[in-house]
Amino acid sequence: MTEAFAGQTVDAARRALTARFKSSAIDSAELDARILVGAVLGLDLTGLISAAGRQLSADESIRLEEFARRRLGGEPVARIVGTREFWGLPLTLSAATLVPRPDTETVVELALEMLRAFPAQGRPLRIADLGTGSGAILLALLSELPRAVGIGTDISEKALQTAHSNAVDLGLADRATFIACDYAAGLSGAFDLMVSNPPYIRSADIAGLAAEVRNFDPLAALDGGRDGLDAYRALIPQAARLLAPQGALVVEVGEGQHDDVGELMTAAGLAPEGPARADLAGIRRAVAGRKKPS
Repeated sequence: MTEAFAGQTVDAARRALTARFKSSAIDSAELDARILVGAVLGLDLTGLISAAGRQLSADESIRLEEFARRRLGGEPVARIVGTREFWGLPLTLSAATLVPRPDTETVVELALEMLRAFPAQGRPLRIADLGTGSGAILLALLSELPRAVGIGTDISEKALQTAHSNAVDLGLADRATFIACDYAAGLSGAFDLMVSNPPYIRSADIAGLAAEVRNFDPLAALDGGRDGLDAYRALIPQAARLLAPQGALVVEVGEGQHDDVGELMTAAGLAPEGPARADLAGIRRAVAGRKKPS
């Protein structure tokens, strides 16, 4: 199979790969084929169009076949190419991090709104991203808030290395610090904003997840315990202690979890700010609470 694309033009290889993906019922066959061919050749869409008539080299053919094998085996395209765009920012991935998803941009949107309602006066904003993974949420916020500084925490050293590398690549490393701890357990001081996309899948539901998630995303970033709420029980009280007066906590939640998470915020002394923000599919995805003024 390593010679499947040998001697083919770029356009012919893309069309052949699309056909193979369609025959395996991959919904995004055309897009996946274009991304993978582009990754092999180091070309964007415009470059692929310009290079449509040239032949693949032997090395390119072999590499494209390897990518095809991995995609047909269920591996997500973002894992294969090692990058994913989030909030318009290119992020490098690793085995220790989730693939950032568009749903999570809802957290960024709501967090920015919470800050606009109570802007800091005369000092940099202080932000914490609890369970930062690739750094997606924190780096998106820092890209929008040029006077803010942020801390990302994670229990995975490899995830923190990935997040720091992304901060460097995006020119944000001078305002981003990364600390190994369980959510906010290693933090101190007052924060204007704390955000998190914690694990929230019920343990019993893990086996029923799509293979692209179940087999390739790190289990520790998915499994939220028996009812999916273990992480919120840990991080919400921690955040409530560390938020400055009028500071906000914004978290991503699973489908149907918004009320339970809102109750946990209330129990920790935070005032829920509702309704929960829905994602593009209409699922209530981001929940916010604010610390009452002292």
